[in-house]
Amino acid sequence: MASAPWQDSVGDAAQAYGVQDRVAEAMGWFGTAVPGHWKSGGPSRDVVLTHAPLPPAGVRASPANYSDMHFNAPGIESEIALRLGEAVTPERAATLTPETAAVLIDAMTVSIEIVDSRWEDPAKAPALLRLADQQSHGALVLGAWVPYAARDWAAQVCETRIGANAPDLRKGAHSMGDPARLLPIWLRHVTRNGATVPAGTVVTTGSWVGVLPVRKGDAVVVEFPGIGRAEARL
Repeated sequence: MASAPWQDSVGDAAQAYGVQDRVAEAMGWFGTAVPGHWKSGGPSRDVVLTHAPLPPAGVRASPANYSDMHFNAPGIESEIALRLGEAVTPERAATLTPETAAVLIDAMTVSIEIVDSRWEDPAKAPALLRLADQQSHGALVLGAWVPYAARDWAAQVCETRIGANAPDLRKGAHSMGDPARLLPIWLRHVTRNGATVPAGTVVTTGSWVGVLPVRKGDAVVVEFPGIGRAEARL
């Protein structure tokens, strides 16, 4: 779908999140339950973070095969996903800070987000239209879960391999410096209408590599030494 006719259809983030909710309801993704998987993040600590619930059909355990799914112009993001070890009420979410929120996490894993857009010209689509489109989400691969522990994220290496391409190596490349830093903002978003976020809810926390292009049939391997790896085939 071309984005140009819809340029002025979403006026602010609240309206974009409303579109997310209405699409999810129309598609029957979550019923009345709080979605079990989310994406959250932003390009730095100094900008407003954005969030989107993820359709369950696209969330798969590594090694994941997506030959049964259609993507328009996919890319991939190499990420760390976090899992809540306890339920979080709106009251609890309101009190959280980046320093106190990490106690809520019981596990982490390597994740691969397949980024895709329903807009045929995503580079021209304004940010609010991309946000309304589940923040350009296509699918999510989750590696094996390991116990969460604070790390020296500035020293953490991320290695991404796509097909026969040379490995993409990054070090300390998370946009917020610590994947757990976004937890208070994300949890306040999820609980904004009074919902309690269940234990076991997962959030993937933003790319270490930007968005890397992939093609149908490509094999993708992402490894964070000391944490684990995830694999996907498009």
